[in-house]
Amino acid sequence: MLVTGCRRGQTSDISDIGLDLSISPDPPTTGPAAVVIQLTDEAGQPLAGAKVELEGNMSHAGMTPVFSQAKEIEPGQYEAPLEFTMGGDWFILVKVTLPDGRQLERQVDVPGVETR
Repeated sequence: MLVTGCRRGQTSDISDIGLDLSISPDPPTTGPAAVVIQLTDEAGQPLAGAKVELEGNMSHAGMTPVFSQAKEIEPGQYEAPLEFTMGGDWFILVKVTLPDGRQLERQVDVPGVETR
């Protein structure tokens, strides 16, 4: 599953940051998953040295969120484990702190996580 993050609530000085997210397995199922985030600058070049955190939530109230911190596996590419604890519709909040201190947050919808 490859999802391009929507641009939501960030200031104009970070609107040119690209964020792509993929999840394995594809389609996502309950249990452990690997989430890969690709960050690019305004020129489309990899954006290295960022701090990337994930918060996974179900789209309905009452479920405890799951959290993970990504590790940079190559310049601009970050990977994090994430546990889908229940089947259904999820969203992932991707929280990024850039090397220069600017921050951005994007929400990526993950509909239809299947129960194994």
